Amino acid sequence: MKSKPKLGQNFLVDEAARVRIVDALGDVSTTTVIEIGPGHGAITSVLAGRCRRLIAIELDRVLAAELRSRFHDQPHVQIVESNVLAADLTTLVGPDAPASVVGNLPYYITSDILLRLFAASRDGLFTRAVLMMQREVAERVCAQPGVRDYGLLSATAQMHARAEALFTLPPSAFSPPPEVYSTVIRLEFAPRFEELGVDPVGFDRLLHAAFTQKRKTLANNLRAAGYTAAALESGWPPEIPQQARAEQVGLEAMAGLYRSLGPPQPR
Repeated sequence: MKSKPKLGQNFLVDEAARVRIVDALGDVSTTTVIEIGPGHGAITSVLAGRCRRLIAIELDRVLAAELRSRFHDQPHVQIVESNVLAADLTTLVGPDAPASVVGNLPYYITSDILLRLFAASRDGLFTRAVLMMQREVAERVCAQPGVRDYGLLSATAQMHARAEALFTLPPSAFSPPPEVYSTVIRLEFAPRFEELGVDPVGFDRLLHAAFTQKRKTLANNLRAAGYTAAALESGWPPEIPQQARAEQVGLEAMAGLYRSLGPPQPR
């Protein structure tokens, strides 16, 4: 009888896919790699033969023990039993920064993990990530302004990285099969805050305000966030139509709006 997965786990069993995922990281022979959610080690076993140092973060106690036993004779492979959201990534990577990241992200905390990686990338901890996630989330991460999928997650991701969808896997690539398709994306971390002349904390507050209600116009969302009509009128960039929604506005124009208005005040 097959054991039921814990914590919403769906283990990758497609042999070709695990190699493609590692290939997408490029040459990691001199690199430290963080692996998120290694499970039974499908990707770990490929990575272990390619990277200089591998740190696999696994929350499940039984799986972590299985991995330690399996890789006990490979000292460059470190198994860390922890929630990736609580792990001290800076300490784990240590002087080997910048590192790369790979992982099959749990569906229910994908956004939280992405936000953690984005924050770490601002400190220069990571240069590249190859991540598998639910197809619909990947489409949002990679969406461009002007399409329905473009939202807060898209804007946040693209302020921190160049995002590229690589390939999509069917449920049959996993055991047990999930109810959704999964897409592998690559993030090349390149935070744009300095380039666009905005500070991360303040601009993040503006983005949250801008996308609060996607059906409302950008101006209406900003008024609801506390900007006065006079401030919006005087600081509104000419390249943004007055009735535009946030999903129609690119990061360059949004940054120009921020430089004119400043951040919304905490309420």
